[in-house]
Amino acid sequence: MRKSSELRFNPIKFHSYGINGSAGTKSPDEFFRSMLSQNICYCVRNTAKTVNEIADDLGVSPVYVESEAEFLEEYGFLQAQKDKYIVNFIISEPSAELLIMQNNMYKRAAGLFANDLYDELVSSGILDDPDIICSQTDLPVSLNGSPKADRNFILWSLIPYIAAWSGEDLMDNSISFEEAATIRPDGAYNIFHASVVPDEISLPEDYVYMKNWCGPMWNGSSRQMMWQIDSEWSDRLPAEERNIPEEQERVIALYNLEKEQPLSKLDYAWLSERGYIRTNGDYDGNFKALWQIVILAGKEINDKLLAVGERIKEKYQTEFKELKSAYTNAVLESVPAHLRKIKEYELQFVFHSDGWFLAHCITELINNGKLKKPSDEQGKSLTTLIVDAYS
Repeated sequence: MRKSSELRFNPIKFHSYGINGSAGTKSPDEFFRSMLSQNICYCVRNTAKTVNEIADDLGVSPVYVESEAEFLEEYGFLQAQKDKYIVNFIISEPSAELLIMQNNMYKRAAGLFANDLYDELVSSGILDDPDIICSQTDLPVSLNGSPKADRNFILWSLIPYIAAWSGEDLMDNSISFEEAATIRPDGAYNIFHASVVPDEISLPEDYVYMKNWCGPMWNGSSRQMMWQIDSEWSDRLPAEERNIPEEQERVIALYNLEKEQPLSKLDYAWLSERGYIRTNGDYDGNFKALWQIVILAGKEINDKLLAVGERIKEKYQTEFKELKSAYTNAVLESVPAHLRKIKEYELQFVFHSDGWFLAHCITELINNGKLKKPSDEQGKSLTTLIVDAYS
């Protein structure tokens, strides 16, 4: 890590942001709109400092620091301690050793879990269950039928979904979201973190990166849920260019409406543009629309799929616990004491709704040839499903 005294000559720049929870009306770019705001936070990541002390470290006038610090404190990114400020979110700047430890942990866990899950899903016949609905096809939509998607495409959604949601009873839930999250004036209720990439770092050639990753993201009610991941293999608008909660709510509403009656031309066009459906024919004549995402049409099939994942996680529970223990200890040592509860909350999700675990599961199956990369036409609808659990 850079020393605070070096920031005036060698300032940091946030490499990426992450949000666990709900976003508000402001984007991260509005809070960290400049190198100044980013370096103010980095400067006080471990120790509370006055405005003058921060200004000295950054080599700027206290006037510039004061207004920026007040803004960041108002939105919960800095915490005021009398006349000092300290950062109120995790800034990750991992060493090569920690990244390699993380990579090896996830690689081992994904090798155990993803291969067993793939093999059981393929061999059990469960993929032929009529309650797994998906009409994705790379051919033009047939006006006379609804061909089911190929298994590879369906598995692209089922495998990460099961990896994320199965075995919830095996999780440590001792720290609640409410204990770790921050309520912000713009309506956000989340845990925010940023990462800084060291100037020089050397990683193995087989290191797994989360490229263009967002998620898992979900929205819905006790009756239905839409679940989605954006990744290097999908082809959607970047998350920062779309309001994901609103989009998911609209998709669920249109999905339910279309079960009762045809949608409007504009609604079909909106869904088609985003890859959720494909259409063929004349809207005012012979017309067909097919959903391009995976739909789990009932509680029974959802429970069956999650039970497969739970059995596998129970099978490897001892190995997972050992892998996670060493990593957890190393991560917590790298986090300032006043932020450890936040990190402990996030670590509860390792091997569950954990983007790194899901990325490694997919990568493992691509590398050994079990999963085939999606076609260009499948990118918009990839890794997206609706769980219609109580329909």
